[in-house]
Formats: sequence, structure tokens, C-alpha cells
Amino acid sequence: MIKLRLKRFGKKREVSYRIVAVNSTSRRDGRPLEELGYYNPRTDETRLEMPAIVRRLQQGAQPTKTVQHILEKANVFEQLKADA
Repeated sequence: MIKLRLKRFGKKREVSYRIVAVNSTSRRDGRPLEELGYYNPRTDETRLEMPAIVRRLQQGAQPTKTVQHILEKANVFEQLKADA
């Protein structure tokens, strides 16, 4: 199963995350199938590749709870319903 999850990167105490599509059995910082965006919790900055995320969700990828919350704030699910 493909999951949309956060991949940690950055320095100690200055963490940032990439939103990635990854096989559910692989490690958190393992090799992703595709990088779909960026999330910085310190500044609450997000950059999302909307077409790629919508495509992955249509293919059946499951977001984790944190990623789902980020996508809800960016209204990705509304765009997914509009494309269907």
C-alpha cells in the first residue's frame, strides 16, 4: 500500500519535513517513490505539488493523520472531489 507521509530532514532542533509517497513497509527516512511537497512546522509553511498529490490520492494512496490535516488545510480534498 502506498502512503503519503512525512520524511524528516534538517538540523537537530531545526526540523523540516518533506511530504512523500512511499511504500507503507519502508522506513520513515527511506527512499520515497515521489516527493510531493514540503512542510515546516516552525513557520507553518507548506508547499504542495497539487496535481501530483491529487493523482496519488486517485490511485488509492492513504495519507497519515498529520498529512491528512495538512492537505485539509490546503483544500486538496475539495479539488479531488472536483476532478472526480
